[in-house]
Amino acid sequence: MSLELSSDDAPDLETIVGVLHDDGCRRIVAVLEEPKTADEIAKAADLPPSTTYRKLDRLTEASLVTEAIGSQQRNRQKAQYVGNFDRITIDFDENKNLQADVSRSSNRATILWSKNDGNS
Repeated sequence: MSLELSSDDAPDLETIVGVLHDDGCRRIVAVLEEPKTADEIAKAADLPPSTTYRKLDRLTEASLVTEAIGSQQRNRQKAQYVGNFDRITIDFDENKNLQADVSRSSNRATILWSKNDGNS
């Protein structure tokens, strides 16, 4: 049995499963209904800030979270993060190889950018 993804630009199946197996990563994904700063995510997910940054790095590398320059706070831009998928499906293809399909919606990216339009 081999592992593969159905999309060329998506991370490998092992990366997706590894990230989603991590409780902290799942807690972060659960609170990312709208763009949030790392501090807001840490508070909402009840995680220490240092852990939150590490988990956000993993989620970003797995292409499940997008980071963008966000709100202006104390004369500095703070990054905001948003989940950039709607569904992850893991199943078997016709050759009984595991595959992952990450369904993405441009709607989430639109939310992130539209919230940032007034902050420049």
